[in-house]
Amino acid sequence: MSTAKSAAHVAQDSTFFRVAARIGYVVLGIVHLVIGGISISVATGGGGEADQGGAMEQIRSSPAGVALLWAIALGLTALAVWQIAEAVVESDPDGKKKWGHRLKFVGTAVAYLAIAFTAVVYAFGGSSDSSQSSQSLSARLLSTPGGVVLLVLVGLVVFAIGAAFVVRGVTRAFEKNLDVPSGAARKGIVTFGVVGYIAKGVAVGVTGLLFVVAALTHDAEAAGGMDAAIHTLAQLPFGAVILWVVGIGLIVYGLFCFARARYARM
Repeated sequence: MSTAKSAAHVAQDSTFFRVAARIGYVVLGIVHLVIGGISISVATGGGGEADQGGAMEQIRSSPAGVALLWAIALGLTALAVWQIAEAVVESDPDGKKKWGHRLKFVGTAVAYLAIAFTAVVYAFGGSSDSSQSSQSLSARLLSTPGGVVLLVLVGLVVFAIGAAFVVRGVTRAFEKNLDVPSGAARKGIVTFGVVGYIAKGVAVGVTGLLFVVAALTHDAEAAGGMDAAIHTLAQLPFGAVILWVVGIGLIVYGLFCFARARYARM
């Protein structure tokens, strides 16, 4: 454990990793800008997949798209390494490990690595469908003993992650991780963070609810990723308005990621 902790400190003290991790926030912002734009397109009757795969597809088709995909993969991998380092060295003033915080850091690292992997897949010319993957997972779980319960648990975990984003936005808990001087700039960045976290939380939370619906109806096709969640929101009363709000919120979250790249405490 001491070896892992020493390695974590080395990573945190590395200028390269610090810069690469900040670049990770920039590329994370780009991905959310694209997903937000696709969400608005869906709201106006257009097409596109409002998830990581859809974002990577659009990025790949842009000028220098493949290079940007590799930048996304490398930046988010560095950011994941940084999160893991935070998990290793995390402790309270008495030296006791904050296991809850450690779990949060590790979970965030896994999420970043998943996006990075998707970027690599598209950089090599492949593709990914979050809805199809979610439906396949749901079908496999439903075919096993106790699969309904397991799928409900998966849905509740994903819903809890979405709820955590909303709570983090409402309570402005993310502020403690920012080093922004007081003033108009700080107020603007915090506002972006509040709006962005809530919007992303709504999208993730709906994704979790779709897993629960799939379990309770024994219909694997009811499950889906973020794209399915976005299209589900579109079918609600005033769905277009809701999608506009969520899409703009995701764009705002992307802009917040840009600010986080500059002001995150590292």
